[in-house]
Amino acid sequence: MSTFSAATLNIWQKFGPWEERMPRLRAALAAEMPDVIGLQEVRVEAGFDQLASLNQELGYHAVFGATFDDGYGKTGNGILSRWEVLRSEVVPLPTAQEEWRCLVFALLDSPHGKLPFFTTHLNWQLDDGASRRLQVRAITGAVAELARGADFPALLVGDFNAEPDSDEMRYLRGLAGIDGHYVYYADAWFFAGDGAPGTTYSKSNPFGEVHREAERRIDYVYVRAPERGRGEPIATRVAFDQTIDGMHPTDHYGVIATIATGA
Repeated sequence: MSTFSAATLNIWQKFGPWEERMPRLRAALAAEMPDVIGLQEVRVEAGFDQLASLNQELGYHAVFGATFDDGYGKTGNGILSRWEVLRSEVVPLPTAQEEWRCLVFALLDSPHGKLPFFTTHLNWQLDDGASRRLQVRAITGAVAELARGADFPALLVGDFNAEPDSDEMRYLRGLAGIDGHYVYYADAWFFAGDGAPGTTYSKSNPFGEVHREAERRIDYVYVRAPERGRGEPIATRVAFDQTIDGMHPTDHYGVIATIATGA
């Protein structure tokens, strides 16, 4: 069976001991080398490009999309792909609060056909489901438009800041509608998780522990409407969850999914 790997990881931009974390992030990515990965909280400033720095020795094709510019630099989402990027786009997302987010798209020239890949990062406040509902509805509309004519089901990954039983994630899985609109995306963890809870924001990570939030699965790999094995997630696991030289690379754990090509 032909497969490829897709991953997501929030890299926590320049928070915490970021200069010490950067080589650990680089090492964590090098140890896994997924075929394509979506990164969130990527920082780009004059003289500092976090995505380019991580990619120095990895050799991926890279795409960056800014969520906002604070006057000192930009923060957004990034894509690293083993395959050439044919085109890319950044889509601003709606919000019910003063917190700006975006969806980053890359059409990849994969050996399995033209593969539409998307990464995003939704509003983080625990009580801001209103924004996340607006955002996932906008995302599914953008995915339908930007993936039109592609050869492979679209992949959508990211830090959604929402648990699996939230309205936002139930909408993506086809279990609930938003404003009368329904979609279906396969949650790679429900399809092929390794039996663990799949927690990606955890008190077992000291960078996350300080917030004393509940153990949660908020980072996802989704495939839009896989058909007859084409795009089916067949193995999924939490990744980037180990310390490197005594330190976690970031405050999140990531997810890696093995995706069947149907060939």
